[in-house]
Amino acid sequence: MQGKLIVLEGIDGSGKATQSEFLEKKLMQEGKDVMHISFPDYESPSSSLVKMYLNGEFGKEPQDVNPYAASLFYAVDRFASYRVKWKSFYEKGGIVIADRYTTSNMVHQMTKYENHEERLKFLTWLEETEYHKLELPRPDEVILLDMPLSVSEALVKERAAAGGSMDIHEQHIDYLRSCYAAYHLLCEYYGWKRVTCTIENKLRNAEDIACDVFHIVKHIL
Repeated sequence: MQGKLIVLEGIDGSGKATQSEFLEKKLMQEGKDVMHISFPDYESPSSSLVKMYLNGEFGKEPQDVNPYAASLFYAVDRFASYRVKWKSFYEKGGIVIADRYTTSNMVHQMTKYENHEERLKFLTWLEETEYHKLELPRPDEVILLDMPLSVSEALVKERAAAGGSMDIHEQHIDYLRSCYAAYHLLCEYYGWKRVTCTIENKLRNAEDIACDVFHIVKHIL
């Protein structure tokens, strides 16, 4: 047997953790075997290089570390998580809900290239590395929680005003804007599903968003 892997994506503040919990609860109510995971896996030693990268120990700008090197930091963290925490569960038919996955590597590292061909070359390499070389499962569905960029920017500014720690991605608003655009490009390229989180510039109720997410997921189960 093989399980299902459902990935929730979106910019900071889009509600990935909240919607993951809603979906997990709904599926469990229907008698499904469900596991919720999140990346990076900060509780694991496997995330050490990710932490060093985000803390700016390899360079203070996101572009200081090339996409291939940065992607490997995250890929190894996912490999460790898969082998140690959820491989057996998944292979026995369990449903895994992931808050970020290889798809985040695609978004955050692709933006370091402006050239279209370089971007495609990188995406091809990333898929080959994670899904084939490292033997990580491909997602059965990727759902983008489409939150306006202004929400993420406001969140970043609030953290800064409160003296909170920000990683090298969050410190560069232009980089976050590029990532926001990349999410929408990859939705078209890979056919990811999109759930809008606002109506007429007002945030939707979290439960209503959860209903849309579940409507997408139930078709693959």
